[in-house]
Amino acid sequence: MFQEDFPEFDPEIAQQFALNEVDSSQMFGIPWFDGPSLWQLLFRFAINLIFCWIIVGLFYYRKSKRRDYYFTFMLFSITIFFMIYLMDNVKVQIGFALGLFAIFGMIRYRTESIPIREMTYLFITIGLSVINGLAMTASYTELFFTNIFIVLSVLFFECSRNKNRIESKIILYEKIDLIKVGREEELKADLVERTGLDIVRLEVGHINFLKDTAYVKVYYHPKAAEYNTINHLTKVKSDKYFNA
Repeated sequence: MFQEDFPEFDPEIAQQFALNEVDSSQMFGIPWFDGPSLWQLLFRFAINLIFCWIIVGLFYYRKSKRRDYYFTFMLFSITIFFMIYLMDNVKVQIGFALGLFAIFGMIRYRTESIPIREMTYLFITIGLSVINGLAMTASYTELFFTNIFIVLSVLFFECSRNKNRIESKIILYEKIDLIKVGREEELKADLVERTGLDIVRLEVGHINFLKDTAYVKVYYHPKAAEYNTINHLTKVKSDKYFNA
């Protein structure tokens, strides 16, 4: 009688209708601690931080001495890496990640436009962080090869750029008679004497006959290894700077 009223225990029915015991190692289905995932995150973050520091610290900052951009590039790299890595874990579509990458790549700061060299390094640091955070299926050999190849590429083009490097500077020039066609050599000689620059060539821009001034853009070989970040800025009476 009792055996008929209470049939044998069926584990499938118990699994279907019974409540499971609360797992203290998780909250809302998310584990409190995942050792393998954490170690993989830290390892990839170390790879990204080391290679981005090599590019920004050794290649960029050593020549430009711009701490503001050094600060910006490194924080961009750290933030983009964690954002891309965690978005990949929640299966966010790659198109959205690349869209963010494009937005950050086109950023212009409110105070001043980013020079082309700084924009290039910003693009490299963001791209490297996206690769290190998103390439989850790539082997570590491929990952190291990609990072090393990018670093060597930056090193090669930095070294090749420094050979016979030419920079430009905009000068507000007052000797209006020397800007005439045919007097280029006199104009060049006067600018070389007054500036001490190794001028290669020059261009005459905006001319103001009311004030007898003209903007002259000179191309020269720089003597210092550092990059001049205000070559194209001109000071006006309002004490504000603008790109000439």
